[in-house]
Amino acid sequence: MLNVKPAVRRLIPLLLALTPLCAAAGDGVDAGVLPPLQLNVRAVPKVAKLGEPFAVEILITHLPEQRYELTSPGDLGDFEYLGQERRRQDGRDSSTTTITVKLSAFALGKLKTPGLTVELTAPEGSVTLPVPGAEVEIASTLPADANQTGANLYDVRAPEEVPVRTWRLLWILLGLVVAALATWGLVRWLKRPRPVSAAPLPPPEPLDVRTSRALDELARQNLPGQGRFKEYYFRLSEILRGYLGERFSFEALECTTPELLDALRTRSTPGLPMQDVAAFAHQSDFVRYAKSQPTVDDCKAHLELAYRVVHATTAAVPPPPAAPLPSST
Repeated sequence: MLNVKPAVRRLIPLLLALTPLCAAAGDGVDAGVLPPLQLNVRAVPKVAKLGEPFAVEILITHLPEQRYELTSPGDLGDFEYLGQERRRQDGRDSSTTTITVKLSAFALGKLKTPGLTVELTAPEGSVTLPVPGAEVEIASTLPADANQTGANLYDVRAPEEVPVRTWRLLWILLGLVVAALATWGLVRWLKRPRPVSAAPLPPPEPLDVRTSRALDELARQNLPGQGRFKEYYFRLSEILRGYLGERFSFEALECTTPELLDALRTRSTPGLPMQDVAAFAHQSDFVRYAKSQPTVDDCKAHLELAYRVVHATTAAVPPPPAAPLPSST
């Protein structure tokens, strides 16, 4: 007598009951591939409205080593294929695959969805199995009292010619459109940006006046009295370098200290105290970059040097020649 395991013995009645399902698969089915343990098909919901989507749920219980996939449906007649979803849940002795097929119907009454096919893949081979259709009722989208309220459907009428007795209305409409466009164009033209005549700019202030004002503002802030020596020398060096560059026509703000001094030595700089400027440039570098600590008296002396450079070099520059007076005839 064969020693059959209890789990297999429980599956024998199900396999015998599903033998016709394998036979319905047609020629080419591998006889070694076992059919599903259980297959259920239902429509969700069972009543759907015309043209609205519903689902056909295919619930397949099968051996864990098997895999089920829905094949591409062909012509579905009064039904339209909208898509599908597949889920699988594995257990100890069996697995459950749920395939949800989304459809919509365009016929009224109690219908049966078209039969579908699934492809079963197992270690023994692959077969194609048919899936029966599900019962579904397709209801009208009209209310129950459509005939009484006049909301029933009518057939689409063929196009009809509408005689136009006069073109007067069309000419009136065209005139209104032209008038509206003309009004819109006039408003846009009136609101156009007008050219603004730029007021003549006042002549720039002399270099010595602008520089002296900057030195006055630096003295007023009293940065050395607040212990802000590094910031003070940055500001003072920038003011003096800007003055020297503009006075003697070179880019002093971008020069290093050696480049600044070389540029001054190669130019005619009447009135410039060169030795004092060089000493200030070197000490300023020590304060700004080498963390040298000056005294308040040093700050005051270097500020006075900047004033002296401005006054001395300005006085040494000859004034521009006066414009000749117009000759009287």
